[in-house]
Amino acid sequence: MMAGVAFLAMMALSAALLVGFFGALHPALDSFSHFRIHLSVLTVLLALPLLAGSYRLQAAAALLFSVACLATTAGALPRLWPQQAIAKPADRIVYSLLQMNLRFDNPTPKKVLSLIGRTNPDVVTLDEVSGMWARELGYIASAYPYRILCAYPNGIFGVALLSRRPFAASTAPHCEPRGAMATATIDFGGTGVDVAAIHLSWPWPREQSWQIGELAEPLAALGETAIMAGDCNAVPWSAAVRRVASLGGLTLMPSAGPTWIHRKLPDFLRRFAGLPIDQVFSKGGVTIHSATRLEDDGSDHLPVLVEFSLRPDDREPQDEHESALASRDLSSKPRG
Repeated sequence: MMAGVAFLAMMALSAALLVGFFGALHPALDSFSHFRIHLSVLTVLLALPLLAGSYRLQAAAALLFSVACLATTAGALPRLWPQQAIAKPADRIVYSLLQMNLRFDNPTPKKVLSLIGRTNPDVVTLDEVSGMWARELGYIASAYPYRILCAYPNGIFGVALLSRRPFAASTAPHCEPRGAMATATIDFGGTGVDVAAIHLSWPWPREQSWQIGELAEPLAALGETAIMAGDCNAVPWSAAVRRVASLGGLTLMPSAGPTWIHRKLPDFLRRFAGLPIDQVFSKGGVTIHSATRLEDDGSDHLPVLVEFSLRPDDREPQDEHESALASRDLSSKPRG
């Protein structure tokens, strides 16, 4: 009896894994892809004991399939040990970008401001910028005088972009529909780089797919050299994230690891069993060197600190992946 129940559960999980690979056909199918790691692990746990029973052939097939599914998410699996960072270029300035979903009702806003002060990034991309956050961010206006805050219709899920470096001459930052995206051309030592903050809605049955379509034009309008970060509410291997990258002509940075988990679950699980839904994209002369998940700041997301540099104008990338992440460090301590 128990073996039969376990077999049916294993087959149901395998079916959910399978349909997630067809997310490009319909956003409803893509919703299954976000839980590919969790579904794969559960399938393995069910298949292993069935190998000793009458369902051994089906269990073996399900086991192989789930392991293959896990392999497609390898770049986003949490590491149990830190990976040594690749040396930073000696001939170029290394800049930093801090991506944070603030959580609109974060009970500890001063922890966020302190984290920004300690990491001292050149640029900060922010999601869930509510009215409360608009006031709190005013306290660091002198450190980040170049900014744009984009309001969401409900006053909760806006985005913001803060910069210590000036906006490029003769350019102006702007907000996209419904406060889902903020874009500015920032002057990095004489080189103008389009920087964008993005926040997508939840997957189907919510409006994520429709929202990506709404942002198609501003994504396509990003300059030849650009970096974009935000809470995509979608995992790196999903059709939704691939669609965003395609619309913007962007390369997706390999994931820094899980960054979100539901607030009712223990925080310690987020770093190992959460969803990797905070993404960074780049193109053109941007080379991303490292990405680090930082400590908890009161949000249900972990902040991600990204280090990048800009290639000289006369140097072409060796291939389309050169601007992707060079290394990943899962240390919980921020780098100064």
